[in-house]
Amino acid sequence: MTSLAVQLYSVREPLAADRPGTLRRLADAGYRAVEPFDTHVDPHGLRAALDPLGLAVCATHGDVLGPDRDAVLAGAVVLGTDTVIQPMAPPRRFADRAGIEATARDLNAAAVRAADHGLRLGYHNHHWELASRIDGRPALEVLADLLAPEVLLEVDIYWAATGGADVPELLGRLGDRVRYLHVKDGPATEAGPMTAVGAGVVPVVAALAAAPAARRIVELDRCATDVLEAIEESHRYLTALEQGAPR
Repeated sequence: MTSLAVQLYSVREPLAADRPGTLRRLADAGYRAVEPFDTHVDPHGLRAALDPLGLAVCATHGDVLGPDRDAVLAGAVVLGTDTVIQPMAPPRRFADRAGIEATARDLNAAAVRAADHGLRLGYHNHHWELASRIDGRPALEVLADLLAPEVLLEVDIYWAATGGADVPELLGRLGDRVRYLHVKDGPATEAGPMTAVGAGVVPVVAALAAAPAARRIVELDRCATDVLEAIEESHRYLTALEQGAPR
């Protein structure tokens, strides 16, 4: 069973208030890896907080299309990961084929720079890359065709569902390009609060089955309940699912 990870953006507020206590709670919940964001901000301090808890860094989020690119890549190296994921590109970049082609060129160039640091690059979707369609195909799939082979995808199943995709079918078409999944649940709407995994309408079970080799990372962008409790419940649900006892 692959250890579950959690995107630290989910707990950004508890982290700001009490980083050691929040990370300890994630470790106590059974998580063995995290996916930090903004890795150009205090990577050494974060690494010092993670290591004693046995929390590895499975990947990081960072803006490699902006002015902090080199600092983001350097921070990822400090944190000991091999993967940096671009967390988003704005909707205007996916409105037409020209925008997607420009985005692919920028990501491919960033991947070359990442490789100079011993890192690979990925891209994480929101809903607009699926809602926008180019010649009948989701913009995310058009992007995937234009990316260099070494650039991977981190598919956010909640945002993919929100964008109107049949998530398992999408994952099947993207195939082994998908190396990470953001696993989250809720009403699959743009504004609705997210829930613990297993408590919403996202087809979590089918999505996981469609990408069995992808690393599973729990993320709750926002939550109407206590976010740490929801993240703990998500771990219990996904662990039971992996053990063959879905609830």
